[in-house]
Amino acid sequence: MTDVAARHGREAEAEADGPGAVEAGERRPATPGPGRLPRAGKATAALVVVAGFALCVRLAEIDPAALADGLPRMAGWAARAWPPSTDELGLLLQRAAETVAIAVVGTTLAAAAALVACVPAARNLTPLRLVRVPARWLLNACRGIDSFVFALLFVAAVGLGPFAGTLGVAVHTFGSMGKLFAESIEGLPGGPLEAAELTGASRLKVVRWALLPDVAPGLVSVGLYMLEFNIRASIVLGVVGAGGIGQQLKNSIDLLDFPRLFTILIIMVAMVTAVDQLSARIRARLG
Repeated sequence: MTDVAARHGREAEAEADGPGAVEAGERRPATPGPGRLPRAGKATAALVVVAGFALCVRLAEIDPAALADGLPRMAGWAARAWPPSTDELGLLLQRAAETVAIAVVGTTLAAAAALVACVPAARNLTPLRLVRVPARWLLNACRGIDSFVFALLFVAAVGLGPFAGTLGVAVHTFGSMGKLFAESIEGLPGGPLEAAELTGASRLKVVRWALLPDVAPGLVSVGLYMLEFNIRASIVLGVVGAGGIGQQLKNSIDLLDFPRLFTILIIMVAMVTAVDQLSARIRARLG
């Protein structure tokens, strides 16, 4: 009985001393803190990352020797590109305006459709999974396929020209904007929406009067960002015959007409810069 009592006394003293206390002559093995990996785990993770990156380099067929051989050739092309050609400046400016039109109309159509689709896709507005999950699947499917692929499909469906490019931009941007709109809505505090619902207002009135005023600046900012992105993306749609200045760019490269190519690049840079500056000013005013 005395030994048992003494042993219980030592255990009580160890518990009173805290979790780090141990009986005399014994040591507890150190355990890693929360969120910390042991050294072996860190080394394994580092090896996995290095091996994964090495595999990516191999699959990408990185060849520094080929780059070293190609750089002098590109320098020669740059030297041959001066001075830029102005023989077809009117045509190139028209194709540049076509590119902007593809992006503007495509983004506008996508924004209108995304405003409708983001309501069933937002968790705080549509708790019913039977409605919300298919809406999110639709947005993810449109967002996961690039506008270049959609433009290629629409060229086969409706023919060559900017209409196919506009449809390709609209479908892809619809998925991206719908997802971003839904996330913006989900980030709003729930108090105003709940208060509006308690008044007996319909879902449409709640969205119109309680939701849109709060979320509108964020939606406009998202729309402007997507417009900037689409103008850059619309440049290459002409490669598949979807209109814009991209077709002229491809023709100049195929013909090795470097002065004309230089002129196209100058127009592209000026166009993108002007849109970026305008968008930045509008976002600053909204902020």
